[in-house]
Amino acid sequence: MPAEAPRASTPKPALLSVEEAKALDVSRMTELFLRHLNPGQLHFMKLLGFHKVKIERAEGMYYYDQNGRAILDFFGGFGSLALGHNHPRILAARRKFQEEHRQEIAIAFMSQYATALAHNLAACSPGDLDMVFLGSSGSEAMEAAVKVAERAAGPKRPKIVYAENSFHGKTKGVLSITDGALYRGDFKLVDHTVRVPFGDIAAIEHAFRTDPEIGTIVLETVQGGGGIIQADAAFWQRLRQLCDQYGVLWVADEVQCGFGRTGKFYAFEHYGVVPDVTALAKSLGGGKSAVGAMIAKRDVYMKAYGSPKTAMIHAMATFGGIGEACVTAIEAINTLYDENLIDNSAEVGGYLLERLKELQARYPSLLKEVRGQGMMVGLEFHDFSQAMPMVLRPLIGMLDDKLKGSLPGFIGSHLLRDHGVLVAFTEYNRNVIRLEPPLICERQHVDAFIKALDEVMARGIVKIVKDFIAAQVK
Repeated sequence: MPAEAPRASTPKPALLSVEEAKALDVSRMTELFLRHLNPGQLHFMKLLGFHKVKIERAEGMYYYDQNGRAILDFFGGFGSLALGHNHPRILAARRKFQEEHRQEIAIAFMSQYATALAHNLAACSPGDLDMVFLGSSGSEAMEAAVKVAERAAGPKRPKIVYAENSFHGKTKGVLSITDGALYRGDFKLVDHTVRVPFGDIAAIEHAFRTDPEIGTIVLETVQGGGGIIQADAAFWQRLRQLCDQYGVLWVADEVQCGFGRTGKFYAFEHYGVVPDVTALAKSLGGGKSAVGAMIAKRDVYMKAYGSPKTAMIHAMATFGGIGEACVTAIEAINTLYDENLIDNSAEVGGYLLERLKELQARYPSLLKEVRGQGMMVGLEFHDFSQAMPMVLRPLIGMLDDKLKGSLPGFIGSHLLRDHGVLVAFTEYNRNVIRLEPPLICERQHVDAFIKALDEVMARGIVKIVKDFIAAQVK
């Protein structure tokens, strides 16, 4: 028989290898970011000086840049790093899983890892919250939460109440209850929604009483993007009563404020109430994996998906409950309790708030309010004009709206450049710096952060602005 012709090989594109990716310098990263990712975003990174940083590694409370400089992380990935960077227990659990060649995609079979994670989440959840859906992100967890509530409420009650300045995700379903014009853009969204002020129980009661089509209310227990905004215990307790009275299902979004961040596993536990459905993500992945979870009361879940006919309407997607992600989350939850990080969040978070209020008293013309709980803290700065010398206030006041966010941006830029400290900002109230450090944060880290912030604010508004402008032209 004639010899077979050699098989043609598919030509390989000009691909970068893992090692080549690791070796990219800031200039090449910038080029690729502009060409392939998000050119507009780079504008804001340049304003803050973040574009000059290449992170080489991360451990515990710190990033380390291309120059070996340690950067104290008080940003915490918007609450995604409860255990800090590269926690050794998380690394060990993932390494063992890989070395044993354990299964990742097991959707044709039951997964011991998904079932164990579901058990652990139910064990951590109060009341009858014990039915779990696993996904890969906060948006996915919240989509599942809204869908299970809508189905349980029934087709005659499709309307959803949500709050002003809410943030629940960017996928189109939960984008419909995310109160941000920037994120909503011109997308065609779900229209059976009712918007109320956050924390306004009278507005909620009026909505429930006058609109029998309302079946669900969705609220962040602590508004993150809104500027670290809380409602008091009386609000949450009355909300639970009203939901029971009117047969409305309460979905508590704990994606950012859950997992011990406020000094309880769930933030709603501070108020002695239990929602009908909740959602976790961010830190659930132990800082090494993308994991989201919806946890619902069993009767709610069974109304929605309890029969063989309805069971597959919202079953796990391909990567929901993936093996290594579940193992990571299992180890993360165990670590959270074994290392007393929930208690640490309450204790050291209290110390952080105490030290910040001392700064507020020292710099009242700059720092308007300090608020939050545990390791979820907001620093609201005054409008730009109010921080300026009295003679300039009338003139600058006309520009306050356009300058909103400038002062926190300048301070955040100085903290990173001059002190190696990273902080975050908020989506809606641009005058707020958001602090969500890892729950492993100790008093020494708080002291280092306070010292840096004190030194920046001690410059005064005029010098802060001058130094910022000077840094832009370097």
